[in-house]
Amino acid sequence: MPLKAIAINCTLKPSANSPESSSTDRLLNEVLAALAEHDVTGEVIRAVDHDIKPGVTSNEGPGDAWPALRRKILKADILLIGTPIWLGQPSSVCKRVLERMDAFLDETDDQDRMISFGRVPAVAVVGNEDGAHHVSAEIFQALNDVGFTVPAGAVTYWVGEAMGDTNYIDLAETPEAVRNTTATLARNTAHLARLLAENQYPAGD
Repeated sequence: MPLKAIAINCTLKPSANSPESSSTDRLLNEVLAALAEHDVTGEVIRAVDHDIKPGVTSNEGPGDAWPALRRKILKADILLIGTPIWLGQPSSVCKRVLERMDAFLDETDDQDRMISFGRVPAVAVVGNEDGAHHVSAEIFQALNDVGFTVPAGAVTYWVGEAMGDTNYIDLAETPEAVRNTTATLARNTAHLARLLAENQYPAGD
C-alpha cells in the first residue's frame, strides 16, 4: 500500500535568501529517497517560507499559513521533521511548528481519537555542534505528546567537528554511517506507518 510523507525543513534561512539546497534539505531528501524504496512518496516544505503565526491553536487568524500546512500533515502517514542544531537546541522554527501542533490535544476525529493518531514521525538533524540526541529527544517527546507514534530508530543525523565550518551540504558523499542510519529510519518508519494505516488505534470512550 503506498504511503505519503511530508517533510518540514526547519532551517532558519528563507528560500529567497538561500535558494540553494541547505544541509537540512540534503538530509531530508536523502530520507525521502530511502522512503521511496518502501513505496512512500513525499515532499519537502521549508517552514520559514510560510507565515506560521505564533500560537497554540490550529488557526491564528488572517494571514496564518499554518492551516494549510496542518492539512498536509493530517493527509500524510509520515511526518518528517528536519532541523539544524542551534545552541544545542532545535531551531526556533522547529519549535514554532511543534507549538502549533499543541492544538491536536483538543481535536478528535469522528471516533473520539486525537486527530494525529495513526501517524508516525521521523527526525533528521544536522549541525556543527553536539546535540543531535538532545534535539531528537525534544522533538519525539513533543510529537508523542500530541498523538504521533514513534518508530524504533526513527532519527538520522550528521554533526560536524565542534566549532568547525564544514556543513553537511559540503560533503562530497554521504558518510556510510549516515546512509545506514537513514535506511533504518526509512524501513522502520514505513513499516510502522503501514501497520497503523491498516489497523488504526481503537475508538475513544
